[in-house]
Parts: sequence; structure tokens; C-alpha cells
Amino acid sequence: MWPAIAYSAIAMTAIVAVRYLATSGLFSWLTRRVRPGFYDGLAPQMRKEIRWSLASAAIYGVPAGIVAWGWDTQGWTRVYTEWSALPLWYLPLSVLLYLLVHDTWFYWTHRWMHRPREFRLAHAVHHASRPPTAWAAMSFHPIEAVTGAVVIPALVFVIPIHAAMLGVVLLVMTVMGVTNHMGWEMFPRWLVHSRIGQWLITASHHQLHHERYNCNYGLYFRFWDRICKTDGGLAEAFRR
Repeated sequence: MWPAIAYSAIAMTAIVAVRYLATSGLFSWLTRRVRPGFYDGLAPQMRKEIRWSLASAAIYGVPAGIVAWGWDTQGWTRVYTEWSALPLWYLPLSVLLYLLVHDTWFYWTHRWMHRPREFRLAHAVHHASRPPTAWAAMSFHPIEAVTGAVVIPALVFVIPIHAAMLGVVLLVMTVMGVTNHMGWEMFPRWLVHSRIGQWLITASHHQLHHERYNCNYGLYFRFWDRICKTDGGLAEAFRR
């Protein structure tokens, strides 16, 4: 049993690392094409971001590997593969539920890590990226990485989700994590400033968090920031 669990954890660590390198690499390349010189002088910072992120990949990979082994061999989780197991309307709903719960967990743990002691101990690693780049999405101290690594593995024991929809959740998590840290807005102005856009987090919103530290704590949505009056709006460079 233990060799199989270890193999699964190693495999998932490799998958998370490759997913990070591929996604961050793609958007870093895109930045260099669309914004030439935007990352000039940031090579030492980006190397640190990559090192911290690869360490985080191992922390994310271990619980994911254990859960994957349990799903495949023990039937532990509520991940299903038959399209007819639950109504089709539940497919997008399950994605939304996962994102809402993840966003809630992230908001409150993120605010907790901005307390002085916790910030110095862990979250300062992430904020050492000044300005953040496409490589900073997983640049976490191990303590912070643990708080992020447990959410999705825990949810699969509670909320039913089709395996394909779980893939959608992971895709959204990865792409938004990277694009929110690129330092420039890739989404069109009409979307960012639309009624829907005003409830979503993009680089325009998250950049201000890295500038001020005391606002815009959400991950996907702005509703907790709105409720708790921590929504600082958009970074000055993105308000046009």
C-alpha cells in the first residue's frame, strides 16, 4: 500500500510542477511578446519565484496523490466518472460550489496571513515578488502552501464532482493564479469594467493587493472583499 501511495504522491507532484512550469512559462512568454521589456531586470526575482513554486508543487502534490490513490483504489472520494450519475445541470453547479468554497477559504486564510506575525513568518515570501510576475502564482512559504494544498483534496470527500469538472476547477485555479500575477491585464477593458467583471478578480484587482497589502484578499471573486469592506478597487495603472 505505502509504495503505491508514495508513487501516487510523486506522480501528482510532477503533474503539479509541470502544470505550473507550462502555464507560467506560457504567460511569461506572452508577456515578453505583448509587453517587451516588462520583466527586464527581474531575472533574479523570477528564479526565486520558480524555486519557491517548485517546493510548493511538492506540498500540493502529496495530499493530491494520497486522494488520487484513495479514489482509484479505495473509492474514498465523491468524484464520479459516469455522466449519468447526477443531473447534467449539476456539472456547472459543482464547479461553482468548489470555486466559492475555495475562494472563501482563501480569503480568510489570506487575511490571517496578513497579521504581522504570520506575515513575517510565511506570507512575506509571496510579497517579496515586487512586482509580481507570471512565475509568482505558487511562490509560497511552505506554511502558506499547506493552507492552499488541503482545500480541493478536502472538498472531494464532501461535494460530489465529475472528474472532468474537477479538471475544470484545477484549470481555473491555475490560469487565474498565473494571470492575476502577471502585472498587466490580459482581459479586455469592457469585461473588467462590466457588471460581471466587477465581481471577478483579475490582474487589475489583485495588483492593488501587491501594492497596498491591506485590501483585495480574494482569489476568484470580490464578494468577501465587498462584504468585509476590504475591496480597494483596481490598481491605478489599470483604471483606464
